[in-house]
Formats: sequence, C-alpha cells, structure tokens
Amino acid sequence: MPPEESQSRALPVIPSVQFSSTVASGTGPKLDGAARRMKFPRKKLLPVLVFILSCLSILRLLKIAITTTTTSHSSPRAAALSSSIQQECSSSECNEVQSNAPGGESGPRKTVANSALLIPKEFVFLSNLITNIAPCNLLVFGLQTQYLNLSSINAGGITVFLEDDPYKISLSKADSNGTRVYKVKYQVPAKKAYKLLKHARENPVCAPSTSLLQQSSCKLALRNLPQEVYQLKWDVVVVDGPIGDAPEAPGRMSTIYTASILARSGKTTDVVVHDVHRMIEKWFSWEFLCEENLVSAKGRFWNFRISNQSNDTRFCSSETVRIE
Repeated sequence: MPPEESQSRALPVIPSVQFSSTVASGTGPKLDGAARRMKFPRKKLLPVLVFILSCLSILRLLKIAITTTTTSHSSPRAAALSSSIQQECSSSECNEVQSNAPGGESGPRKTVANSALLIPKEFVFLSNLITNIAPCNLLVFGLQTQYLNLSSINAGGITVFLEDDPYKISLSKADSNGTRVYKVKYQVPAKKAYKLLKHARENPVCAPSTSLLQQSSCKLALRNLPQEVYQLKWDVVVVDGPIGDAPEAPGRMSTIYTASILARSGKTTDVVVHDVHRMIEKWFSWEFLCEENLVSAKGRFWNFRISNQSNDTRFCSSETVRIE
C-alpha cells in the first residue's frame, strides 16, 4: 500500500512537469510566430509610407487650390491697391482715379497701377511752391487728379497741362480760371534713353543755346506742342509725364530736355521732376538740369531753379552722368 500511496503522490508531480514542458514547447512556436508578425518587412512598409505621404500631398494641393480660388474671387490685389491709394492721398482727390484700378471700371488705358500718385508730403511741397509765387505761369507734363488742385491755388495765373492719356484727360475739367488741358503724343520709348543721351552729348544742335525748339533738329526736342508752350515764359515746370514705367512705354527723356530749354529762355524757372528714383529721370535731370541748380528735394521730387543761361554752350559745368 505504501508504494501505491507514494506512486499516487508522484502522479501529480510527473504530469505537472510533463504538462508544463508540453505547454512551454507548444507555446514556443506560437510566440515565434507572433514575433514574426510584429517584425513588418521593410519592403512592405515602404510602399505604405509612400501611399500615406502621397495622400497628404494631394490633400494639401486641394486645400491650396480651394484657397486660391476663393481668394481670386475676392480680388485681394484690387483691395490692396485701393488701400495703398487711400493711404497716399485724400478721398476727395482719388475717388475718380480708383475707378480705373483693377477690379473697377476700365478706361482706354489702366495707368493708375503704374503711375505713382503723389504722397501727402510731395503734394504739400508742390502746393507750397505754387502758393509762394502765385499767380504764375505753370506748365505740367502729365496729369493727375491731384494736380487739378494746383490750378485753384494758381488762381489768376495760367496753368497748362500736357497729357497723352485720353482717359486722364476725360477726368479733368478745365475751367475758365486760366487752365488748359492739351492732348499730346509721345512716341519715343524709354528703352531708347541711352542712345538719346549719347546723341545729345555728341550733337551741338542739342546745346542749351538752341532756344527755338520748334526748329531744333535735336532728337530730344518736342516740336509739336501747343503754341503757347513756346510763347510763354514759365515760372514753374513740372515733369511727371509721360508714364515712362516700362521699356516700351513713352519715356521722359524729351520732356526733361524740353523743360530745361524752356526754363533757360525765361528769367528764373523752377523745374520740378517727379520719380527721380528711376534711372531715366535721374540721368536726364543731372544732364540737362544740373546738380548745381538743385535747390530742394522732397520724396520723389527734385526741384531745380534755373536762371536765364541762353548764352551757355553747355547745360552743366561738369558732366555728372558718365556712360560708356
């Protein structure tokens, strides 16, 4: 009986050992399979990542396209331009001009986006200049709606505007207060500035002693302006036209040259050139109006004061612009 008892006691131990080994041996392969499933092959992982990134890129592009479409409908460029114009001038001066901006009613030429309006300090500078000598003879190459206020300041004097843009002329209202607006035509593009400057230096016909502009053979001389432009003695000449903002657009070479000749035929004339930050305006102002005559500057304005120098054979005492 004791052996049977001992044998019966041993039975639980043996099966437990065998059971545990069996479980362990059976569990081993199962754990190895799970481990293999956890180790995802790189070759299979790479296409999945590429697919996910492609989906994200497509969603990003769709978002950009939707945003761009929505923005274009709201015309932010026109809004930005309108905001910029409002900051540079008062509403009473620019209401008519803004109608020609992108997004508004279009005229024969959309010049507002290209032609720079006067900033407040520039307009004050020009207004003060006219106020100090009014009534006077005022000649303006170019026409901005802001300039129409100058004719009111120059009450009792003569104010003449020369403009090549029919749309700007249509916005002006010449009154009986000695104000005239003439349509002119400029045919020389800005890209020819370099050649014209060399022509003026090499040809005596362009010298300042040549006072008869209508008979001048200098390529820079404007010979087809209204008669009173040549007949009157001008106290102030403002050069802010033609637009001259692109190589193919009419440049201001001839207007600066013509203004310099007109100024030298009078007693004392203030020639005010706008947009002197641009190369052509800077070159031709130094060449024909001369650095020694520069009396003041404000913003993009240079003010040259020129006395009667009809006997001079050169415009300036020294060439301030060097070209090769």
